[in-house]
Amino acid sequence: MKMLKFAVMLGILNGLLSACNTVEGVGKDIRSAGNTLENAAARHK
Repeated sequence: MKMLKFAVMLGILNGLLSACNTVEGVGKDIRSAGNTLENAAARHK
């Protein structure tokens, strides 16, 4: 569970720090954060 929280925080931080100038860019950042979270969850099943 601790690793999942870390992955979520990392995803949020990634979204906040990345430079996205368009709505498309925001969508890509959110997708990237979601993929990171899914991968972390899959590794820790």
